[in-house]
Amino acid sequence: MYKNLLIGALFCVFSLMSIQVVHADDHEPPFIGGNYWEVTGIKIADGAGLKYAKWLASEWRKSSDFAVEQGWISSYSIVKNVHPRADEPDLYIVRVFENMASVAENEKRREAYFAWVKKSMEKMHEESGNRAEYRTIMSTYLLQEMKFRD
Repeated sequence: MYKNLLIGALFCVFSLMSIQVVHADDHEPPFIGGNYWEVTGIKIADGAGLKYAKWLASEWRKSSDFAVEQGWISSYSIVKNVHPRADEPDLYIVRVFENMASVAENEKRREAYFAWVKKSMEKMHEESGNRAEYRTIMSTYLLQEMKFRD
């Protein structure tokens, strides 16, 4: 009799524990947010691939390395669309970061960047406009990696 009572009590305890676990899982989504991925689609004008590649490998890479050193982004990459259709980008420029910066943090970053790059805002806008002759920004996405909850 005591054996049956003990088995019954243990059954109740384990049943309550399993209900509690299921109940906790019912209140949590299966994913948690991870890093943000800023992805920019670029269309390159015919014959300008090498010119744009050289700019990416020099100026853009230096700026991106600086952003990594400062901890503003965690990584960056360039992904080629090997078989783009007419309405698709040729390249995707990817910058990965953990958190969105506040307005105050963005101001600090802007000041630090201009001190580092040693160019005026006017000069940088002019250079960006010149790149428009051989590349077009087709799209910009802000994606967030979704990680499975353990």
